[in-house]
Amino acid sequence: MAKSRSHLKPVEASPPAAGPDDSALLTLLAQGLRLQSSDGLWRVSGNTLPHRILLREAGGIWNRLDQCWDFAGEDPTTRLAAALEAAPAASTGHNSGETAPPKPHYHGHRGRVRERVLKAGVEPLADYELLELLLFYSIERIDTKPMAKALLERFGTLGDVFAAEPAQLREFEIDQRTLVHFKAMREVGRRLAERKVKDMPVLTNWQQLIDYCHAALAHEKTEQFRILFLDRKNVLIADEVQQRGTIDHTPVYPREVVKRALALNAAALILVHNHPSGDPKPSRDDIEMTREIKTASEALGITIHDHLVIGRKGHASFRSLGLL
Repeated sequence: MAKSRSHLKPVEASPPAAGPDDSALLTLLAQGLRLQSSDGLWRVSGNTLPHRILLREAGGIWNRLDQCWDFAGEDPTTRLAAALEAAPAASTGHNSGETAPPKPHYHGHRGRVRERVLKAGVEPLADYELLELLLFYSIERIDTKPMAKALLERFGTLGDVFAAEPAQLREFEIDQRTLVHFKAMREVGRRLAERKVKDMPVLTNWQQLIDYCHAALAHEKTEQFRILFLDRKNVLIADEVQQRGTIDHTPVYPREVVKRALALNAAALILVHNHPSGDPKPSRDDIEMTREIKTASEALGITIHDHLVIGRKGHASFRSLGLL
């Protein structure tokens, strides 16, 4: 595994005494290549695209995470300089009179996809095509369609892909830039759904509320117990995570629920929690806990409108099931 950037040190480009090594390094610099070393690991970065075949044949391994070529063992400066001098025109991309290497099968594919979206929009795209399109902007130089299909096959849905843990994504060689991209996409979805219920009477916008709860909770890996605090007109005052638990249990304390409701001057509550298993069917503990919160709340004039259980397979409403 590549070592941390913090241990890297630039190779000296201008030592006091000129020599063969100095000349080789200057050859790399003239081609726009920068060399760094760290305890036997050598990295070549900069204008590497025109030289990618040469770098690979010289023993380099493309480091997608740090966007550079890694070389193990001895300093590769001399052999890289010799290779560059032996084929300068071919390695820099100038016309050399030689047959150009064949273009990859996906050459121009990204442009065609973007043109298609501009003409017809994103609605006709299949899930894997939409994910492929998103990957264009975080992963360079490769065909992202196989990765998009593999991610969906592994995790099931776009939401599950965006919510996957970094450790789960390592098998796909997902880099830090893509991890950040996934986290941002998930938060964008949550905020868009939240906007549809914020500052509006939630009881008359029930489907939007369900959509928001799904966006916020359906793909969580552990249980969360959230409370939607409403005013006397059933407008959302606040949405707060009251407790976080394990994969199948969240401790909830009715006294804390009521205390927070009073602090926010809430007139009504909607309780929400998720089942990471995917099955939204309420458990016996869910039913008992809800009854305790209802008793404590109604004693102080606070109404419990519903308790929603969110799972990837759908949702369950305590009120619809006759449990409230």
